[in-house]
Amino acid sequence: MLPRLEHTTPTQSRYLAFLKALKHSGFNGEMTMDYATRTVLATDNSIYQVLPQAVIFPTNKTDVQRLGRLASRTEWRDIVFSPRGGGTGTNGQSLTDGIVVDLSRHMNRILEINAAEGWARVEAGVVKDQLNAAVKSHGLFFAPELSTSNRATIGGMINTDASGQGSVMYGKTRNHVLELETVLVDGSLLQSRALETEQEEKAAEESTLAGAVYRTLAGIWDRRKDDIEKHFPKLNRCLTGYDLAHLRDDAGRMNANNVLCGSEGTLGFVVEAKVNLVPIPKYQALVVVQYDSFDASLRDARALMSARPASIETIDSKVLELAQTDIVWQEVADYFQIGEGSPVEGVNLVEYTGDDKSQVLQDIKALTDILGNPERRPACLYSVALGENAVNQIWTMRKRSVGLLAKTSGEARPVAFVEDTAVPPEHLADFIRDFREVLDQEGLSYGMFGHVDAGVLHVRPALDLKEPETITTVRRVTEKVVALVQKYHGLLWGEHGKGFRSEFAPSFFGDLYPELQLIKRTFDPFNQLNPGKIATPDANIPLVPMDEPGQRGTMDRTIPAASRRSQPDAMNCNGNGACYNYDPDDAMCPSWKATRDRRHSPKGRASLIREWLRLLGEQNVDIETLARRMDAGPVLRMLPDRMRYTLARNRGQYDFSHEVREAMDGCLSCKSCSGQCPVQVDIPEVRARFLHLYHGRYLRPVKDHLIGRLEQLIPLIANPLGRPIYNSLMTWFPTRALIRRLGMVDSPLLSKRSPLGTARRLGIRIAREEELKGLDERERERSLIIVQDAFTSYFETDTFTAILECLQRLGFRVWLLPFHPNGKPLHVHGFLKQFRKTATSHTRLLASHARSGIPMVGIDPSMTLAFRAEYRKYVSADVPNILLLQEYLSHRTELFNPGTRLQPDQRITLLGHCSEKTNVSGSMAQWQHIFSAVGVPLDIESVGCCGMAGTYGHESRHAATSKRIYELSWNKKVQMLKDTDVLLATGYSCRSQVKRFENLRIQHPLEYLGKHLQSGIKGGPQ
Repeated sequence: MLPRLEHTTPTQSRYLAFLKALKHSGFNGEMTMDYATRTVLATDNSIYQVLPQAVIFPTNKTDVQRLGRLASRTEWRDIVFSPRGGGTGTNGQSLTDGIVVDLSRHMNRILEINAAEGWARVEAGVVKDQLNAAVKSHGLFFAPELSTSNRATIGGMINTDASGQGSVMYGKTRNHVLELETVLVDGSLLQSRALETEQEEKAAEESTLAGAVYRTLAGIWDRRKDDIEKHFPKLNRCLTGYDLAHLRDDAGRMNANNVLCGSEGTLGFVVEAKVNLVPIPKYQALVVVQYDSFDASLRDARALMSARPASIETIDSKVLELAQTDIVWQEVADYFQIGEGSPVEGVNLVEYTGDDKSQVLQDIKALTDILGNPERRPACLYSVALGENAVNQIWTMRKRSVGLLAKTSGEARPVAFVEDTAVPPEHLADFIRDFREVLDQEGLSYGMFGHVDAGVLHVRPALDLKEPETITTVRRVTEKVVALVQKYHGLLWGEHGKGFRSEFAPSFFGDLYPELQLIKRTFDPFNQLNPGKIATPDANIPLVPMDEPGQRGTMDRTIPAASRRSQPDAMNCNGNGACYNYDPDDAMCPSWKATRDRRHSPKGRASLIREWLRLLGEQNVDIETLARRMDAGPVLRMLPDRMRYTLARNRGQYDFSHEVREAMDGCLSCKSCSGQCPVQVDIPEVRARFLHLYHGRYLRPVKDHLIGRLEQLIPLIANPLGRPIYNSLMTWFPTRALIRRLGMVDSPLLSKRSPLGTARRLGIRIAREEELKGLDERERERSLIIVQDAFTSYFETDTFTAILECLQRLGFRVWLLPFHPNGKPLHVHGFLKQFRKTATSHTRLLASHARSGIPMVGIDPSMTLAFRAEYRKYVSADVPNILLLQEYLSHRTELFNPGTRLQPDQRITLLGHCSEKTNVSGSMAQWQHIFSAVGVPLDIESVGCCGMAGTYGHESRHAATSKRIYELSWNKKVQMLKDTDVLLATGYSCRSQVKRFENLRIQHPLEYLGKHLQSGIKGGPQ
């Protein structure tokens, strides 16, 4: 399908030799030059794409020191490096054509927490939210805030001196760094902190690289402190990177940390940090202020600061409109008076925090008194959110603003390149007015949001990076914005670092720029550390121009248009990295969490597909044409070629497609990405389309055929004669050995009872169009049609029965749709031709019953949601809306039989299904509403993916990963709650996985209700 990559070049041979020498030096970490890993780490959240020569993953700081010692030898001084953390940079900070040193995979341990003194010591790869989760029980948190806090590493935050919302109160990252351990380019370790005079003198006397560093920094301060004081603007978002203004602190102490924070890996590898922790405010509140003009919201922010808030954030109408399409909107909608009076063009989010509740409320009242003045201009609507939960929900919406801006149609997408300018807050409104004029003159659309209290606003113009003239536009706009920033006495880099925008550093540093070069020359004399960024060691070595590095748009431009149309999800991934969410109790990408391999993330898989499409395009192949040709060709005629290619693969013949397939095989198709990714990148769909084509060339494993066609086979074997034979075979040792040989750990057993027999016993009839038409109004109101799925009906018939009984006891008349294969297993494994046929046939059955007007309801979330996702992509006819059980019942609680009240003696806890809670907004709250209607409080426990995902957990190659995924979240929660709570789960996979690893049977929510509604409640009408 794809040719062998080019033969090893001299540069590749050179880097390969370095890696061999590194291994011989005792390096214990991982290292790779495989094309897939390099491709995934060739991008971040910027417009750039730079392919590294290799990637290494150190296990500890000793590994990094080995790297430095080797690199400093004369024979290796042409080898260059760039450290990488979360990979969320917007300016290519961590991109290099040398070696990426990924400190996030292994060096992610919290080493020490000292709650009494308020600090923690962490490795560079620890994620900000990971640290905050660990110290929350102590009432502490690491204060610098940023929208990517669930995937940004502490090392990455230090290297960009990150900050965001709340920086006026809490400052930037450097304000919370107490000590750093940095591996210098010679492999020595610099331990930096604020030094008293005697300590500084002692450090400067050492004949080491660290000693030279202190001598250089002291010399610069002594020579240029007056120039430094005059040159730099007094901003909250002050100088980022090589911070000359803070070489010494207010007490006169030398602090190298302020040079290292924001240095973007150009001075050394930050491996450990001791960071300051501050008390979590006990009370939080947020005033949501709406304006009919964005300019009014900017100008009003200065007046609002007089009411002494902790922070003020602003979003414009475009961001607000996009938020209304997002999964989080339902949780915050009540705080925004959308559609009430004038249109909302701008919103200020004014935050108050404190330990004294009465004081917080008093501060809020002072603000609302100002806002409520009828003579005030601008007039505005406002609402107040009180408490941690409400405030965090709104901040979550605000955090997702970056990703939401990319959720647009068309080829032009919001692009980060001038998005973090900082000007004095009093100039912000005028600056933004002029900024908007620049963008309007260019004919660019854009959205805006940011930190008006700090004078920082994020602006991302929409551009089609595939158009050749786009990079010219990027430069033209950047240069105009640079001039504007200088006009208003600000900085181009207020938050996201310099990266490939470093070419503008000399114009901002002026005659102080040679001092930056001196710092660089002292730390990195041979320009090996992230060269070309921030400063060069020599005046003869230029900074990298912003339009010189490779760009993703240039690469994507070579992909055939038909291929781009066929894989829109892969093309639309903007690299924001929301799929790198560290939180084990969040559903977003279980395969990434379990492997820590970025190839096994939605972003990684999208990157690999784009490169695969590009390489095919070099052979003048587009996948749209390829798919049509393959679908039209007779299967048997293609078989000899597929056997030949498969044999060549098994003999080791290289094809980049195999690397892509490895990444795709690890996907659980849980669809959390399609629900939680801000731009809704649907990797299961990407995966299915890839596998469809891949197996047009290479033979499928036999197990894929068995799994894909399981639904079709079940009705044939799930009869009174076939069930015991099937179950006996599945437990027979020779059969189990054969199954393992085919790649399956085991196979689930059929239930002893049949779903049809159960339905007849309950008096439930098969839904027939003629009979449904004859129902009177009362019967229709209480009727629903159950759309069966193979797993619940045939493998969990007892649960299926209990659900039907519960519906009856609640007072509903249940009808049963004749079983029809759903086809989801076919889609998951890329049998797209067969899936289309199955889905089309099933849609005809559904449509014939939809004409009755009676709601159709599915039981298993994953199978039910296929009707509104995969079906609508592959079926040309309109697909009827199939409801989840809670969607149906939560709107009909008033129809429940009188007296359906429970008195549970245990806490009832629901463990949500990942596809359900990430793709259906409010689905967990609907279950709570249903339980509340019968007098039962229902707790929702946050859990990640269970790791089963249909048959994923039954497959041998995934068994270990499936178990790791389960242990990340579900195992801990089940162990914690099983002795005190009644545990419920809506997903067949979830219940199966708990049974598999805990030997514990947990119930479906309606199974629990049905059992406890038996006494005194009549069955529904049948």
